[in-house]
Order: sequence, then C-alpha cells, then structure tokens
Amino acid sequence: MKKILSAFIITLCCASCFAQETGKFFTSFDGTKIYYEVKGEGYPVILVHGFTGTSQGWKHGSLYPALLTAGYKVVILDLRGNGQSDKPHTDTGYANDAEAKDIMGLVGSLGFKKYTVVGYSRGSIITSRLMVLDKRITKAVMGGMGADYTNPEWPRRIHAYKALMGDTSIHDVDDMMTWIRKNNFDNLALAYQQKHQPSTSKQELAKVKIPVLLIDGTEDFTNGDVHDLQKLIPTSTMVSVPGNHNTAGNTIQFSTAILNFIK
Repeated sequence: MKKILSAFIITLCCASCFAQETGKFFTSFDGTKIYYEVKGEGYPVILVHGFTGTSQGWKHGSLYPALLTAGYKVVILDLRGNGQSDKPHTDTGYANDAEAKDIMGLVGSLGFKKYTVVGYSRGSIITSRLMVLDKRITKAVMGGMGADYTNPEWPRRIHAYKALMGDTSIHDVDDMMTWIRKNNFDNLALAYQQKHQPSTSKQELAKVKIPVLLIDGTEDFTNGDVHDLQKLIPTSTMVSVPGNHNTAGNTIQFSTAILNFIK
C-alpha cells in the first residue's frame, strides 16, 4: 500500500520558507489563471510539480536553490487544479493537453526562445507532453517515472479517478485517499486531473530529438520500470539516486545529477 501511496503523492508540497514577492498570475488559453514565480537570471529552467503538489514544494528540496546558485532563471508554477491556480470543474478544463498548453503559453508570455524543463512524478508526465509539443525545449528531465504512463488505460490512473469520484469499491488507492482526506485539496479538480491525465505514445517518444535525463530513486518502484522508459526514448540517459518516490527528489544527488546534465 505504501507503494501505491507514493505513486500519487509527492512530498514536493506547499511551503513558505521562501518569500513570494515574485508571484504572478498568467491567464491561459481558456481563461484559467495560473500562478507562477520567476527568480534569478540566466537560462530559463521550468520546474513542474507532481500530483497534489504545488510550486512551493520545490523550495523544500535541493534543486531549486542549486539552480539559482548556479545562475539559472527558475520558473515554478501551480498546475491548474492545484495551489493558487484556478481549479476548473469541467472535462474541458483538463482535456487535450491543457496543462502542457498552460506551460507553453506561460513560456511565450515570458519571452523565452529556449528553455529546459524538469518534471517529477506526474510532472514528468506533463513534461513528456512538452517534449512532444514544444520545439523550444532544449533539454528535459523526467524524475520518478517509468513507462507505465504510456498506457492510455493505465489502471492506476483509472482507479484514482474512480476513487476520487466516490467509488468505494476500489481499495488499491486507499492510502492515497487517506492522504487526500487529511488535506484541503479540491477533490473534484484532482479527479479531473486523473481522468484526463495524458499518455505519450511509444511512437511519439521514439521521435524525441532533445537530450532527456531519466532520474529515479533506487527504492522507487511505483510508476513502472525506468529502464523500459529509457528504451523508448533514444536520446535518454538514466541516473539513479538514493531514496524512494517521496524522498529521491529532495536529495543532493538529485540536484547534482540535474545540474551536471543541463549545464
């Protein structure tokens, strides 16, 4: 059950240890307002959080301060349905790569010609879509993700949606639901995120041309085998760091591997 829980929940959650003077809102393609922060100068790096997370969770780990120290311009945002961003309660609010389109629109509004993107867990699923859709990306990092998400009928995604919609007959996501009930989440928005969570086909991944880093914890067995994902992306390399799905993204080894990859 702990493995199921960690598949959905990332400890990259709300924090207040950094000031938020730079926080702003971007109005996306459908009128949804997306909260974001920009800090630092230099080459842009966008960080994409996971399920039930927010932009502020990155401030708990080592990557966010390491990128700033290294001289990058770092962008963090709350994906729609999370944090301070709007939370649509409609199918159209999340379908057809809405979250990837939000990021692409934000990139355009900030005037970035090129950028690097780093995702973790569900953020890697959105990053995968960006790798296919946005030619401005020069490098991408997918953390905490194996190949299971490439299946449009991924059972874990379907079970999560049904449980969030009130189906009490499903028990393989009980730990996830316990976590959600203990927190002030918008459950309907979370349900729509699972219902319309995008998959990226093996054919699409085979056409990716940019360098991709796959980074996974040595004790992370949640989202399929990362080795299988590496086989699907010809330009990818893989690095293992200490930790499980909830802890690997906060380690020094995680940030060091990413900095070495993107520099």
